[in-house]
Amino acid sequence: MRMKILSGRINLHGICWSAAFWLVLQKKAPTVFLSAKNAYIMSILLLLDLSLPFKKPVVVFTILLFVILFAPLILGKLRIPSIIGLILAGLTLGPYGFNVLERNASIELFGTVGLLYIMFLAGLEVDMNDFKKNRNKSIIFGFFTFSIPMIIGTLVAYYLLSFPIPSAILLASMFASHTLLSYPVVSKLGLAKLQSVNVTVGGTIITDTAALLVLAVIAGSTMGELNSAFWLRLSISILVFGFLVLWGFPILGRWFFKNVNDNISQYIFVLSMVFLSAFMAELAGVEAIIGAFLAGLALNKLIPHTSPLMNRIEFVGNALFIPFFLIGVGMLVDLRVLFQGYEALIVAGAMIAVALSAKWLAALVTQKIYRYNKIERNMIFGLSSAQAAATLAAVLVGYNLRLLNENVLNGTILMILVTCLISSFVTENAARRIVLSSDVKKTENEEESPVSNQRILVPIANPNTIEQLISLALFIKDSSSNVPIFPIAVVKDSEDAAERLQDSYRMLEQASQIASATDQKTQVKTIVDPNVSNGIIRAIKDLHITDIIIGWHGKKKADELIFGSTLDNLIGKTSQMIIVNRLVQPINTIKRILVTVPPHAEYEVGFQRWAEVVIKLAEQTSSRLLFFSELRVFEKVEQIMQKQGKSISMEHTPFEDWEDYLILSRYLKKNDLLLTITARPGSISYLKMLDRIPAYVSRYFPETNIILLYPEQHGSST
Repeated sequence: MRMKILSGRINLHGICWSAAFWLVLQKKAPTVFLSAKNAYIMSILLLLDLSLPFKKPVVVFTILLFVILFAPLILGKLRIPSIIGLILAGLTLGPYGFNVLERNASIELFGTVGLLYIMFLAGLEVDMNDFKKNRNKSIIFGFFTFSIPMIIGTLVAYYLLSFPIPSAILLASMFASHTLLSYPVVSKLGLAKLQSVNVTVGGTIITDTAALLVLAVIAGSTMGELNSAFWLRLSISILVFGFLVLWGFPILGRWFFKNVNDNISQYIFVLSMVFLSAFMAELAGVEAIIGAFLAGLALNKLIPHTSPLMNRIEFVGNALFIPFFLIGVGMLVDLRVLFQGYEALIVAGAMIAVALSAKWLAALVTQKIYRYNKIERNMIFGLSSAQAAATLAAVLVGYNLRLLNENVLNGTILMILVTCLISSFVTENAARRIVLSSDVKKTENEEESPVSNQRILVPIANPNTIEQLISLALFIKDSSSNVPIFPIAVVKDSEDAAERLQDSYRMLEQASQIASATDQKTQVKTIVDPNVSNGIIRAIKDLHITDIIIGWHGKKKADELIFGSTLDNLIGKTSQMIIVNRLVQPINTIKRILVTVPPHAEYEVGFQRWAEVVIKLAEQTSSRLLFFSELRVFEKVEQIMQKQGKSISMEHTPFEDWEDYLILSRYLKKNDLLLTITARPGSISYLKMLDRIPAYVSRYFPETNIILLYPEQHGSST
């Protein structure tokens, strides 16, 4: 083997030197060593095929990675959005720039993945409760952002550009669609749940679907296929596609996440669902981007925003696929169209003017109807003004069918550049102004939410429940807080303490890894104490803890008071909120949360804290809340939710006879979580029956997800 490699090297060098001397002779230069050496280097470059545009995969990928790395950093210093930097980099390096890279199949493949990723993330980050609440607003905005460009575009194309009616309608449909190109800016600044953003995202799916249907109809009419069979086939295929994705994907996803815990497998599953949905959309006769968006909506409830899986999805997309798409868009831009005659300039100018003015008018009308401020109007306009995906699809189809000419094709490329630039600038400016105005309001508001000063302690004893406990802590933690989560391990002081210490270090390291997957900080601590509960209590005092999340095996012995010695001591000797949980499935697969609340719980000092935690948990899991309590308690929780600006589905059922606790089994369904607000002895909401609930749970609800929450209360023994 060694001889073969050596022989290969000798042959390569022999070829290079032969080529070198041949080059020297061709140039009729003196056969001096220096000339031969230079020719040798040139021949190696020729053998490596480093001519422009570069074709070697390693070279191409290296250049693209450096572009993705440095373009945003360099242009960021000039206050140019990173999105613009990547588009300009694609323009500069592309076939219409310095021709360093060609827009080959690899660039198109990664670009397609990036576009689908943008649409998938848009669907994934939609707050489904807000989406349902604002669906009428999304429909209204979708109507305006489709109809206004269609009307203006058709009139301009027909009367000003002298296009026939089919061509004019097709050109107008290009203005009606838009791409959420600047959505990553909004997401990065944490504004994805803003109502104006939610309305725009919802309107996007409506206008893009309508625009692509216009494309399908025009193409069908041109090819003579526009008949009753065409309409029937299109309608049935879209309905079947929508049903399979929105109904079937959640069922399949819930089953998969409940049975497969491997992180890599979960990510590959999600990616597979996105592309399967995109493929099914194309089979149904609409564009793949519609399928990607619907896949995001379908899996929305199963992928919480603070979960490690969501972090991985965003990381891969923002680091690789989406930048490839933006660079690919830049490669399409050909500035030479500006110098190909006045007709090309007129078409391009008209297209840009119609696209931007129509989208601005749609944003203005929406602002007036729903009384948004100017910044929110700019946010809507910024998000909805970029033309890329559906626009490219429409112009290529129209060009191939001879409905649109070269001037429109060139004008489209220029329109993509201008609208993408304006979209990025406007969106980023509006987003930053909203963030700054939010900060001012927060500063002026002296009354701070109890959740904002959270310090969560997670005692760990069982390696099998670490991910469950840390995930629950991440779900209820205030996302704006920089305070770390505090996983601790208490080692009983005994003869095998040294061995147990090693086990505790491994468990705490695992807890840190799970939290770090969501960019969440942890501060781990190991405590050696003769008594486990005393060790936890010591940590509570030392770390100024407000909330404790602790696991429970769900079994109760006859001689135990409530849970067992450790938990009983912890409940009796602390006044902080304690969340005792026994989850039999991943928390992200929960569909409903049944909350039972004892009488007078609203008078407890920790009422608002536990109410906000329950609301946060429902928000993260996209679950419905079913309250079993006095009406007064439910109304107060509802007030807290409205004050926070949340829109969670809540229902109330009167529940006063706590001796009949087992009646709750009538309401429990698969994938439900039974969350009981309990109380410590001596507190105002304490009932003696509450101490029997662990025994009931152990005996009658062995397969039910259970959380027993002890609020912050006075009345404990300390």
